[in-house]
Amino acid sequence: MLLRKAVPVLALALTAVLTFPAAAAARTVPDGSATPADATATTVSGAARPTGVTPVSAASVGAVSEDPVPAAADGLRALAGANPVIVVGGLSGFAAVYEPLAARLRADGYRVWIYPLPNLGLGDITASAGSLRSFVSQVRAGTGAAKVDLVAHSEGGLVSRYYIKNLGGGDAVGRYVSLGTPQYGTYVANIVAFLGLGSCAGVVACQQMTIGSPFLAALNAGDDTPGQVRWTTVRTWQDELVRPVDNATLADGATNVLIQSRCPLRVVGHLGLVADGTTYSVIRQALRDQPVNPACLAL
Repeated sequence: MLLRKAVPVLALALTAVLTFPAAAAARTVPDGSATPADATATTVSGAARPTGVTPVSAASVGAVSEDPVPAAADGLRALAGANPVIVVGGLSGFAAVYEPLAARLRADGYRVWIYPLPNLGLGDITASAGSLRSFVSQVRAGTGAAKVDLVAHSEGGLVSRYYIKNLGGGDAVGRYVSLGTPQYGTYVANIVAFLGLGSCAGVVACQQMTIGSPFLAALNAGDDTPGQVRWTTVRTWQDELVRPVDNATLADGATNVLIQSRCPLRVVGHLGLVADGTTYSVIRQALRDQPVNPACLAL
């Protein structure tokens, strides 16, 4: 009886997780072509596109400053020739959510763009990967960089992996860092389907992230980490949306980091991965090809 009462409540909660940000999406501007000088990520017909060259403000997310900015407190600074960094958003993640992470990266000297997934990531992951390919090409053309580094949250890690593995991204990406990405699916998506919500309430990306989905079977066939990309995954025991948590790891030589393996008292949720200081210490080390040693007390 208790289970029967709990099922509708869980169904509503999961539906809210999948659909909540529709009212809070990033601003949309009329479609148009980006110029070589463009450098600010906004949303263009549901997809992010570089537009502008001024530093980011609260009203202009995803921007990049071409001028050096102060180094982080530890005195470390990204090399002048470091790859531009694209922060790839997750399901229902609008651009402003990732601004704190982008600000940390800029403080370390990186040129940064934010790429919110088209249509809030509710659609086909393969289509989102195609849009990411176009966005990466624009950033490379605008900066003259041979490669970019991707820091991807949640579904964004699957979008980025598909782009690298199937759309030629291996030649354009130097480093891949995923945060709480259900590389091998999540039972949360399976539960939504089990509860009879029209197979993930009709959300295509949710269907694709169910454990055992045809999409994941194809993506995970063969080498998990193809090409010359440096692969890093970050996960947390308290991830409420990726279950089991170890499904956020990759095989075939990837560096897989569990925050609590080094910092057992650190509490980090799924969304918290993009704002947590310990997680950022791992991101910074991965982008600099340094040994991973999470800073447990980082803010």
